[in-house]
Amino acid sequence: MADFKSGFAAIIGRPNVGKSTLLNSLLEQKLMIVSSKPQTTRNTIRAVLTRPDGQIIFIDTPGIHRPKHKLGEYMVKTARSTFQEVDVICMMVDITQWRTADDYVAAELTGIDTPIFLIANKSDLITVSEQEKFLRQVRDKHNFFAETIAISAQYGTNLDKLTDTLIEYLPPGPKYYPDDWVTDYPERFIIAEFIREQILHLTEEEIPHSVAVAVDEVKEQADKGIVKIRATIYVERDSQKGIVIGKRGSMLKKIGSAARQQIEVLLGSQVFLDLWVKVKKNWRNKPGSLSEFGYE
Repeated sequence: MADFKSGFAAIIGRPNVGKSTLLNSLLEQKLMIVSSKPQTTRNTIRAVLTRPDGQIIFIDTPGIHRPKHKLGEYMVKTARSTFQEVDVICMMVDITQWRTADDYVAAELTGIDTPIFLIANKSDLITVSEQEKFLRQVRDKHNFFAETIAISAQYGTNLDKLTDTLIEYLPPGPKYYPDDWVTDYPERFIIAEFIREQILHLTEEEIPHSVAVAVDEVKEQADKGIVKIRATIYVERDSQKGIVIGKRGSMLKKIGSAARQQIEVLLGSQVFLDLWVKVKKNWRNKPGSLSEFGYE
């Protein structure tokens, strides 16, 4: 197709501004894990949106923040590495409040030649005049934005405008992925992320960023119409292991039940999910462990 466009768009921003929610809404299915806790996304995750006139490969980066450990350093390095490799950068912010952390992210973008969009999320929480005032103030403060668009990732407001504008900025190009592809990440990675998401939702504050999930085995039993999955949840301390397991295994059962429902939608099959919990002390500061869990 002569006028078909394709390219890559990075979504960046401080933690917890709704980057993963945006991608799930654009793709109209659950792909990225979502949590109220910051720094949920640890890898750059490619998500593919295909339309008759173009294909956008979104890269959902980890939230840019001041790192406190090796994992944090990896996450920020990963986010920064995308800046020169994409056709458009989307800086996502919370439209209800510009924060100091947003200035930190904006400073990272200074001097970059790639077109930069300001995507102001949660527009459903304020009036249209307040949205316009916010966008005007940000443009006055930072003059490098090629486009400023107010959206609501949760309710889908202005997402058509966002994708239309993104495609305008993409070069003519091929269809990199088939029409029915939504990600180039393997199923095992997404399964592990779904399990980790439920841990983020259900456990106490000390758990979330001390946890990693490894999918050890995926075995399809076609004759029974079931997929058996065995996965290990890794934490850094014995006390955290106790919290994840819960009294008489109650917490682990909740995590497994909630994750299994999402995995069944992903695989389109009944799932038997077998979860184990192990302690790997201080894994976030060990390069070998980061590599083992797919973070290097």
